[in-house]
Amino acid sequence: MSPTIFCDRGYRFYFFSREESRMHVHVLHSDGEAKFWLEPSIELAQNFGLSARELKEAEGLVRLHKQEIQDAWNKHFPS
Repeated sequence: MSPTIFCDRGYRFYFFSREESRMHVHVLHSDGEAKFWLEPSIELAQNFGLSARELKEAEGLVRLHKQEIQDAWNKHFPS
């Protein structure tokens, strides 16, 4: 299961239900996908096909929606 947190500007932000415990978010776009760590700071973890411009835009959206992503993470993965 991979619940969608939100979609914006052609990007889908989501989690995989069974994956590592370090807080992160996956980003899907028609050109590829990426994974960003949220802690200890926002950082690109992996990139598969997104251009530098798309990565910058995706990271900006992660930063803009960081609290929403963290809240969704804590709801989906209760400690």
